[in-house]
Amino acid sequence: MIFLDLPIDERVRRIHDLGFQVEIWDWTQKDIASLVRTGATFSSMTGYVRGGLTDRELSDEMLRTARETVPIAKELGCPRLVVHGTQLGGDGKALRPVGEVTGAMWLNAVRALADLADLGEANGVTFCLETLNLQVDHPGVPFAYAADTLALVEAVGRPGVRMMLDLYHAQIGEGNLIELVRRAGPAIGEVQVADVPGRCEPGTGEVNYAAIAVALRDMGYAGVVGLEAYASVDDVTALERFRSAFTL
Repeated sequence: MIFLDLPIDERVRRIHDLGFQVEIWDWTQKDIASLVRTGATFSSMTGYVRGGLTDRELSDEMLRTARETVPIAKELGCPRLVVHGTQLGGDGKALRPVGEVTGAMWLNAVRALADLADLGEANGVTFCLETLNLQVDHPGVPFAYAADTLALVEAVGRPGVRMMLDLYHAQIGEGNLIELVRRAGPAIGEVQVADVPGRCEPGTGEVNYAAIAVALRDMGYAGVVGLEAYASVDDVTALERFRSAFTL
């Protein structure tokens, strides 16, 4: 979402040279060997190609394509693989939007995430169910709110499945972010950030990321914080503002 005027490999090199790890989305459209040659450290990537969590057919397809993804993650040295309640299109919208999440869907989601936990634990990677917002970016995605992802992760109760706690999405959908990170605690696989409104770097909107950084430190969080945001002015400034917000 930054250095968008550059080819993906050069984008990765620039981020790496500035001292950051790199996150990518769809791996199927990228030259993996070329990404490896950049020397970058990869933090997370999309962990499936097709499928979803709401019924057996979709979850079997998610598991099948997750199995295809794991060797790519190992090649990149990427420890976290992101999944969603349903497959997203290029615009972030649900390809199979869900209006009402039924009890059967919840039960299938728990079973499917347990299967992903088996896969992750056998291969040394963690599948992270991402928090999304329905109001602005991802209408129709089931199990999208932080309360939903946390409930599913805790129901599975396995180290191979965690939350991708995106605080941009959580601010739009639920708010009360400091209490949210405290409540989620050990269920968090990674935290992602962007400010609201605008989805730019911290300091450009309403979220008090300095206070959130203190809360994360005080609760003993030692994991990754990822910037999933656009640059409000220029890319280097955005990265420096992000670094500053989480340097205590």
